[in-house]
Amino acid sequence: MKKSEVIEITTFKLNGYTCKQFIEANVEIDQFLKRQPGFQSRKIMQQKDGTVVDMLIWGTVENGTESMHRLMDELSDSPVHNMINQNTVSWNIGVVEHALEINA
Repeated sequence: MKKSEVIEITTFKLNGYTCKQFIEANVEIDQFLKRQPGFQSRKIMQQKDGTVVDMLIWGTVENGTESMHRLMDELSDSPVHNMINQNTVSWNIGVVEHALEINA
Protein backbone atom coordinates (compact mmCIF):
# COMPACT_ATOMS: atom_id res chain seq x y z
CA MET A 1 0.00 0.00 0.00
CA LYS A 2 1.15 3.52 -0.74
CA LYS A 3 2.32 5.63 2.17
CA SER A 4 -0.92 7.60 2.22
CA GLU A 5 -4.04 6.83 0.26
CA VAL A 6 -7.57 8.07 0.75
CA ILE A 7 -10.80 7.00 -0.92
CA GLU A 8 -13.63 9.45 -1.54
CA ILE A 9 -16.92 7.82 -2.52
CA THR A 10 -19.95 9.81 -3.58
CA THR A 11 -23.15 8.05 -4.55
CA PHE A 12 -26.25 9.60 -6.11
CA LYS A 13 -29.01 9.15 -8.65
CA LEU A 14 -29.36 11.20 -11.81
CA ASN A 15 -32.29 13.46 -12.74
CA GLY A 16 -33.35 11.63 -15.90
CA TYR A 17 -29.90 11.56 -17.51
CA THR A 18 -27.86 8.54 -18.53
CA CYS A 19 -24.53 7.78 -16.94
CA LYS A 20 -22.93 8.39 -20.33
CA GLN A 21 -24.45 11.89 -20.51
CA PHE A 22 -23.25 12.57 -16.97
CA ILE A 23 -19.69 11.48 -17.78
CA GLU A 24 -19.66 13.60 -20.96
CA ALA A 25 -20.74 16.63 -18.89
CA ASN A 26 -17.85 16.08 -16.46
CA VAL A 27 -15.04 17.28 -18.76
CA GLU A 28 -14.65 20.54 -16.81
CA ILE A 29 -14.79 18.70 -13.47
CA ASP A 30 -12.15 16.19 -14.61
CA GLN A 31 -9.83 19.01 -15.68
CA PHE A 32 -10.36 20.70 -12.31
CA LEU A 33 -9.57 17.47 -10.43
CA LYS A 34 -6.32 16.93 -12.33
CA ARG A 35 -5.04 20.27 -10.97
CA GLN A 36 -5.86 19.50 -7.33
CA PRO A 37 -3.13 18.69 -4.79
CA GLY A 38 -3.05 14.99 -3.91
CA PHE A 39 -5.42 13.87 -6.67
CA GLN A 40 -4.55 10.39 -7.97
CA SER A 41 -7.52 8.96 -9.87
CA ARG A 42 -11.27 8.98 -10.50
CA LYS A 43 -13.58 6.13 -11.47
CA ILE A 44 -17.33 6.28 -12.15
CA MET A 45 -19.73 3.34 -12.40
CA GLN A 46 -23.47 2.85 -12.27
CA GLN A 47 -25.18 0.17 -10.22
CA LYS A 48 -28.16 -1.82 -11.52
CA ASP A 49 -30.58 0.33 -9.48
CA GLY A 50 -29.32 3.48 -11.24
CA THR A 51 -27.13 4.71 -8.40
CA VAL A 52 -23.94 6.32 -9.67
CA VAL A 53 -20.76 5.61 -7.70
CA ASP A 54 -18.06 8.27 -8.14
CA MET A 55 -14.78 7.16 -6.53
CA LEU A 56 -11.71 9.34 -6.20
CA ILE A 57 -8.30 8.49 -4.77
CA TRP A 58 -6.42 11.22 -2.88
CA GLY A 59 -3.15 11.53 -1.01
CA THR A 60 -4.81 12.81 2.18
CA VAL A 61 -8.28 13.39 3.61
CA GLU A 62 -7.47 17.10 3.63
CA ASN A 63 -6.65 17.03 -0.12
CA GLY A 64 -10.01 15.48 -0.94
CA THR A 65 -12.07 17.56 1.46
CA GLU A 66 -10.51 20.88 0.45
CA SER A 67 -10.86 20.04 -3.25
CA MET A 68 -14.54 19.15 -2.78
CA HIS A 69 -15.15 22.56 -1.18
CA ARG A 70 -13.19 24.35 -3.95
CA LEU A 71 -15.14 22.46 -6.61
CA MET A 72 -18.47 23.48 -5.07
CA ASP A 73 -17.33 27.13 -4.98
CA GLU A 74 -15.40 27.46 -8.25
CA LEU A 75 -17.65 25.25 -10.38
CA SER A 76 -20.98 26.00 -8.71
CA ASP A 77 -22.48 26.86 -12.13
CA SER A 78 -21.46 23.55 -13.73
CA PRO A 79 -24.40 21.76 -15.42
CA VAL A 80 -23.26 18.57 -13.68
CA HIS A 81 -24.86 19.71 -10.40
CA ASN A 82 -28.33 19.93 -11.99
CA MET A 83 -27.95 16.44 -13.44
CA ILE A 84 -27.70 15.01 -9.91
CA ASN A 85 -30.71 14.40 -7.68
CA GLN A 86 -29.26 16.27 -4.70
CA ASN A 87 -31.62 14.49 -2.26
CA THR A 88 -29.85 11.19 -3.03
CA VAL A 89 -26.23 12.32 -2.53
CA SER A 90 -24.05 10.49 -0.01
CA TRP A 91 -20.42 11.68 0.36
CA ASN A 92 -17.77 9.81 2.36
CA ILE A 93 -14.00 10.06 2.59
CA GLY A 94 -11.49 8.05 4.60
CA VAL A 95 -8.01 6.61 4.83
CA VAL A 96 -7.46 3.23 3.18
CA GLU A 97 -7.02 0.61 5.89
CA HIS A 98 -6.09 -2.29 3.59
CA ALA A 99 -5.10 -2.62 -0.04
CA LEU A 100 -4.10 -5.57 -2.20
CA GLU A 101 -2.41 -4.84 -5.49
CA ILE A 102 -1.14 -7.28 -8.06
CA ASN A 103 2.01 -5.27 -8.83
CA ALA A 104 2.86 -4.32 -5.26
